[in-house]
Amino acid sequence: MATATVTPPWAYTLQLPQDPRAPGVARATLRTVLRVHGLAQLTDTAELLAGELVTNAYLYSKGAFSLRLRGAGRQRIRLSVWDTNPHIPAPFSRPTETPPVLAERGRGLHLITHWAESWGAHPMGSGLPGQGGKLLWVECAV
Repeated sequence: MATATVTPPWAYTLQLPQDPRAPGVARATLRTVLRVHGLAQLTDTAELLAGELVTNAYLYSKGAFSLRLRGAGRQRIRLSVWDTNPHIPAPFSRPTETPPVLAERGRGLHLITHWAESWGAHPMGSGLPGQGGKLLWVECAV
């Protein structure tokens, strides 16, 4: 398959419903986008990172959420997930805090500190109905 001739910055936004299948849909979409942009070598890392972000949005927000994929330079992408929950979780809020050894939840987002090139979070204002919450983002590169 030939790769696209589109160069960064390109971006795609996937609106996801509050549905347990959303992380799988997000990963499948991500695989396709990476392949057509000639970034298939990022697939494993990007899928892990996007899967953790989307799963977090599914588990901890009550409404719909979205995944945004953006070219962030040569051989680099930025993944961001917006959801309606304003709470910014560790490691985004407290980078040095790790979950207890026997914790049943809270480990997934800590994978980001090992696999992402960079990461961050932004609280979102609540000016319009349906807005607010937070945006968590990560970047990965070849």
